[in-house]
Amino acid sequence: MTIITLSTVGFQEVRPLSAAGRTFTIFLLVGGLGVVFYTTVYVAGKAVEGEFQQFFGRRRMQKAIESLSGHYLVCGFGRIGEVICRELASKPVPFVVVEQQEDRLRAAEQAQYLAVPGDAADEKTLLAAGIARARGLFAALTNDAANVYVVLTAKELNQSLFVVARAESERSQRTLMQAGANKVISPYAMGGHRMAQAVLRPAVVDIVDLATHHQSLELQLEEISVPAHSPCRGVTLQESGLHGLREMILVAIKRASGKMVFNPAADEKIEVGDSLVAMAEGRQLKRIEKRIKGEME
Repeated sequence: MTIITLSTVGFQEVRPLSAAGRTFTIFLLVGGLGVVFYTTVYVAGKAVEGEFQQFFGRRRMQKAIESLSGHYLVCGFGRIGEVICRELASKPVPFVVVEQQEDRLRAAEQAQYLAVPGDAADEKTLLAAGIARARGLFAALTNDAANVYVVLTAKELNQSLFVVARAESERSQRTLMQAGANKVISPYAMGGHRMAQAVLRPAVVDIVDLATHHQSLELQLEEISVPAHSPCRGVTLQESGLHGLREMILVAIKRASGKMVFNPAADEKIEVGDSLVAMAEGRQLKRIEKRIKGEME
């Protein structure tokens, strides 16, 4: 009786029902249909809510991307792209992830990164990520041919873009450089080099790892750019007070032309567009960076 009632078949009564039996059947029908109706509404509501959240979440994210300027584009959120994003976020430096695969895109969004779905070699996708206002781009796709297309498209949309590309082979490195990449990195070649150096020069590798790790408080190696409003512009290291500081080691000055001046002398002049490569304890380094950029209280 329960089965034929809940299934709404209503074929016949197995046996005559009393008044109590009919009352029980009424409650059974109302309760059964109520449960079915509630479950249907609940599931549909969750589905619609998810769609709305996704829609409005993407709208908020797109507005945040449209407000960015001088940011970086990370094309590909694989193993290499995820590490790049983690390092940029630790600075922090504004960036946007461009990813085509849905699972990787969700992973980037769960990490609270700004992300744009789509093919990184497509002009519309790069424009949606704000490439016209971007400062640089990381082509970190797993396929060398795809990275070449990304570099070509990116340089066509923004000639001043600083592009770092991932390469799997030496031949691809040359192709990527010809396509317009400013720097080409081979993860396998770099990994092999680091493993060899870990045996040949273990102390050097330990110091470099310590100085370049973003969570290191003991020692950090940082590149500090000299902006136009810096109080250090146009003066020598001696006059700026940066030469001979006990709490900082000034490793080099990178000129705007790309020339490197290692272990600079006291009479070296600091110009706008230069980058000072300095090594110091984390908190001291942040204080010196504020001083160079004119952000001291």
